[in-house]
Amino acid sequence: MSGRMAGGAESVIPGSARGTNLWDADPNLQFELAHRVLEKDRKRAELWAREMGRVAGRELDRLAARADANTPLLHQYDPTVKGIDHVEYHAAYRAMEAIAFERFALAAMSHQPGVLGWPTSVPHVVKYLLSYIFGQSEFGLLCPVSMTDATARIVRKFASTPLKQQFLPRLTATSLADLWQGAMFVTEKQAGSDVGNLETSARRDGDAWRLYGEKWFCSNVDADVILTLARPEGAPEGTRGLGLFLIPRLLPSGARNHIFIHRLKDKLGARSIASGEVRFEGAVAHVVGELERGFHQMLEMINVSRLSNAMRAAAIMRRAYLEALLQARGRQAFGGPLLALPLVRQNLTELLVEVEAATAFTLYTAQTLDLADAGDARAARLLRILTPLAKYAVCRRARAVAGDAMDVRGGNGFIEEWPNPRLLRDAHLGSIWEGTSNIVALDVLRAIRRENCAEALLGEIENLLGGCEHPATHDLARQLGVCAQRLAERVAEIMRDAPEGREPLARRLADALYDLASATLLLQEAHWQLADDHSARKLVVARLFAERHLEPHDPLAVREPVPTGEQFEALIDWVPLREGAAEA
Repeated sequence: MSGRMAGGAESVIPGSARGTNLWDADPNLQFELAHRVLEKDRKRAELWAREMGRVAGRELDRLAARADANTPLLHQYDPTVKGIDHVEYHAAYRAMEAIAFERFALAAMSHQPGVLGWPTSVPHVVKYLLSYIFGQSEFGLLCPVSMTDATARIVRKFASTPLKQQFLPRLTATSLADLWQGAMFVTEKQAGSDVGNLETSARRDGDAWRLYGEKWFCSNVDADVILTLARPEGAPEGTRGLGLFLIPRLLPSGARNHIFIHRLKDKLGARSIASGEVRFEGAVAHVVGELERGFHQMLEMINVSRLSNAMRAAAIMRRAYLEALLQARGRQAFGGPLLALPLVRQNLTELLVEVEAATAFTLYTAQTLDLADAGDARAARLLRILTPLAKYAVCRRARAVAGDAMDVRGGNGFIEEWPNPRLLRDAHLGSIWEGTSNIVALDVLRAIRRENCAEALLGEIENLLGGCEHPATHDLARQLGVCAQRLAERVAEIMRDAPEGREPLARRLADALYDLASATLLLQEAHWQLADDHSARKLVVARLFAERHLEPHDPLAVREPVPTGEQFEALIDWVPLREGAAEA
């Protein structure tokens, strides 16, 4: 039942985060909660964040390692050679499902009051914060969680009343016995990123529809409720002709729908969950929303899934950094701890700065989603560009952070007994799911060109910089303001280019927008911390991030922003830093 807490403890493993409470070990996330969660929700959010930290660092971490090593199995036939397409999961995976869907109700909390004791539905920012802790131990299962959450969102927003009545209670159930998990099947052999080229067809059959075709990459392959795109007979080509359909795994009679699993995918990462190839042979389906707007309605699901991907990538970054820090503290080399070595200190500083930027950006985007869902049109416009930026930049940087953290651990970082290999494998998936880096960067361009979202983001950056009133933040605020003006001019130039001149710049533009927004959010946090306790620790983080990503770099100049000893201790230990010590 959701809302249950449990006791128990497991021993801490020296040099690793295993056995630790991942919430207690994360002062940065505690800071984020204190400033990004509404005051009325903070005590309850902190209570559940601490419980999630305990579970994630101990029970969940152990289960995740087992599930990763014992991947799902597909049984296509029973002993009588009757087709069954049954996916068998390891007991560790089933135990993780109980934690995610029942104990913390991560997929249901956005859709109904009362979950975890909330009088209303749980705010998105709290959901993503709890998922961020969960994701530090288990990446894969958060895909079915996110898909179920997003399926319920689409049904709630677009489906007919009868479909809502039939499917929403099961999609938002907080017990596994009652739950119907959701999934999104879009990709086809000839239509990956080019969704308009898909060939799955939809034919009317009385009041229902039947779908025919194949889907090439389907995660949560045995989900109970599938959302997919198909082209009704006679509909135009491209995305304009696509309808959005809901396919139940079982028909009302209890018989299997006409959905067949070809095989499961042997994936690099997210190995705990079942991904596979599926064909529809007259699968009974229901139209969701307006038939002519299927693609646009599916984009709603894709966008919230992208934010989930970014959150999971940020979680990987945090866990990878924590593993590197604990290794450096516990390992003796060259007559002392690794932590005393200048290069190791520099490594850890680089990792920490990227982690705190990614965490701020994803949780700020979750805050914006809360505002947009409450009817704030300005927030909705801002969300349109924040979501692809988070998906593009955070997921890409997670790869580098996971790799560099493995490097700090050394040879053991390459051994499966430690969490680093799994973190690194999983880090590569975020940039591919729900759109590759190129596709998502082009979506950033599309948001700018069609909806003028760069103006919204740069205007928000200006507002945030204007709110940094503490004198210690003024210099960096002025510098970031100059960067914003330059970037606005550059965006205008790029938008005047023809597509063949504009599109090659998409990734660099997305990086620039993310870097400027992240530096601004870190400076806002510096203002908060200076106002809270006169500590300039966050100001150092903001300066280091801005110097790394926003200042001109001469590749031949051997130069790197390096924190002083006092600054470094404040960074890794979260102890107060006096304002005078924040200067480089």
